Amino acid sequence: MAARQDNSATRLDDAARAGWLYYVAGNTQEEIAAKMGISRQTAQRLVSLSVSEGLIKVRLDHPIGRCLDLAQRLTDRFGLVQCEVVPSDPASESTTIGVAEAGAAEIERYLKSTDSIVMAIGTGRTLKAAIEQLQPMDCQHHKVVSLTGNIAPDGSAAFYNVIFNVADTVKARSFPMPLPVIASSAKERQLLHTQAMIEATLTLAAQAQITFVGVGHLGPDAPLLLDGFITEAEHAELLKAGAVGEICGWTFDAAGELIPGLTNDRVASAPIPKGPVIALAMGRSKAASIRAALKSGLANGVITDETTAALLLQ
Repeated sequence: MAARQDNSATRLDDAARAGWLYYVAGNTQEEIAAKMGISRQTAQRLVSLSVSEGLIKVRLDHPIGRCLDLAQRLTDRFGLVQCEVVPSDPASESTTIGVAEAGAAEIERYLKSTDSIVMAIGTGRTLKAAIEQLQPMDCQHHKVVSLTGNIAPDGSAAFYNVIFNVADTVKARSFPMPLPVIASSAKERQLLHTQAMIEATLTLAAQAQITFVGVGHLGPDAPLLLDGFITEAEHAELLKAGAVGEICGWTFDAAGELIPGLTNDRVASAPIPKGPVIALAMGRSKAASIRAALKSGLANGVITDETTAALLLQ
């Protein structure tokens, strides 16, 4: 067993070296084979393994003309303070590819600031994928605060809450929200929010100079429903009330207006800050919710892909 583990670790080491030689140092596969004393076919497999195992993170630095045009049109249509459109892979069903990488680069841009900032972070699959793309950094002069509770309905840590991932990777001072995502009642939420530690976190969130959020839809496979934060009956009530999407649990209609009552009376999340709020989201199922959020200004920036951008402009 130990020998097998050693072989696996050695192979990953070789893959990392081959990936570095190819993507960073700019060697051809023939040159890698010669430098590592392996065949060209082995070099090719190792380079592929470096990507599939996540050892190499690739980002596109050259803007594509159509993406730039879509970003400008979205900016003009919705009055955005920030917009980036990444290429789409027509054959991919991923809801994070491209957007996660671009989101990570934008988050890093703020974290590299020498001036101390407060960054607020939402939750969701796309945002979690972006955080996983961050490069290790030492950002102890920054504060990163979670907008959402990090407790799932069964009492476990909410899987898509990202504040702890941020703390591990960039070493910023991190402030979780030790609350359920949705409280059992409006009274319970009010009681929780009056706790001194929670009040301090809510106050910090309101001071954020930059905010990054995910956007959820409220279709049959709505994340809030699938992850157990709301019941089928509550989901049906939200749809009847006209809800099309949610950010940090806050549900809103097609105009981007928060749904009065219902689950919004029990959402334990902090109010969405007033400064720049950048939404990381893509996919046909999310187009209506992204459009609504941008229309009302719940989010005033977006990182998305070109297929979704075209849908938003229809």
